[in-house]
Amino acid sequence: MPESLTSEHLQLRSSAATFATDVLLPRRDGGEQAVREIVELAKAAAFFTMTQPKAFGGSEATTLELSIVRDEIAAHNPPFLHAVFGPGPGVLGGVQEPLRTTHLTPLIAGEKKSAFGFTEPDEAPRATWGVLAGDELIVNGQKSYVTGGAQADFINTLVQIEDHGPALVVIDTNTPGVERVRDFSSLDGSTHAAFEFRDVHLSKTHIIGQPGEGLPRAMKQIGDTRLAIAAQCVGWMRWLLDYLTDHLNSPTRGGRKRGDREGVRLRYAELRIQAYAARSMLYRTARLADSGENIVNEGIACKVFASEAVGQIVDTAIQLVGGVALVDGHPLEMLYRQVRALRLAEGGSDVLRLNLAKGQLELQKGRI
Repeated sequence: MPESLTSEHLQLRSSAATFATDVLLPRRDGGEQAVREIVELAKAAAFFTMTQPKAFGGSEATTLELSIVRDEIAAHNPPFLHAVFGPGPGVLGGVQEPLRTTHLTPLIAGEKKSAFGFTEPDEAPRATWGVLAGDELIVNGQKSYVTGGAQADFINTLVQIEDHGPALVVIDTNTPGVERVRDFSSLDGSTHAAFEFRDVHLSKTHIIGQPGEGLPRAMKQIGDTRLAIAAQCVGWMRWLLDYLTDHLNSPTRGGRKRGDREGVRLRYAELRIQAYAARSMLYRTARLADSGENIVNEGIACKVFASEAVGQIVDTAIQLVGGVALVDGHPLEMLYRQVRALRLAEGGSDVLRLNLAKGQLELQKGRI
């Protein structure tokens, strides 16, 4: 639980709080220059390298350590959360040459940017596929909702290789036959791209691992991201409840506290119950992950519960604060846009519920 932390964990949490208040919050109105400054300061504070392997100079932090920092920083609702941690290896973790030199090393160093191509558009006639021909892999198909695709140097792409099964394939965005057909943004302000692949010729060394290993590798990255989303949601819940507590303790024009009414208190109590449950789930699951357990189902539970709970909390907070919270630029309005997309990120809530049920009913995986 959040209370059962070592002295080192408590110091880490304190350092994260200081970083949020002294580095992130003062740069709220900054642009790209602010991001560059945050990256350098995050490196100096040893947060940037927490997501990076020790072989590349990183600290390779535990799941619990990462959860503590993500929770604490988000609890201050600062800007530029994406700049705190450096790029991790993702699905390239453990790759051999030549991908280690050509893609993994420059990725960790920040010299190249990657994206993840997993989802085909609804109108695609079939999943993105590839054919092995000697030492070449020829890829055709489409990928949509490639987050950060417009800035990516390469896409780690899920490809169904004929007669071999699914594989993750590194496709450089400047390869002949690769076309970025559309850029778009979503409600939370994140940017995405859609790609088409037409007879893209690649060396078969661009396959990550072996054909047939693609889906487990992809799901491992997605699973890690789900827990990161849950940790950020938990931190945001704490900020929201602090904000709402101050609001409900403030007086109306008549001098009565806004939180004195029973109906308001019932709704406020429910939000605190949800936040308590979500934070408890997160820390328990992080510890299970660090013990070596497979936490696919527990990670799903955390992500679904936390993303839905933070959505309900910010929605109720807006309702209790009133119309001013809907004005562009209000912190509740801004946070509402950020959290709404998370119920779809890394798997929609209902899809994940079905996966969770399958994990227990068919695979006997998962715990209470």
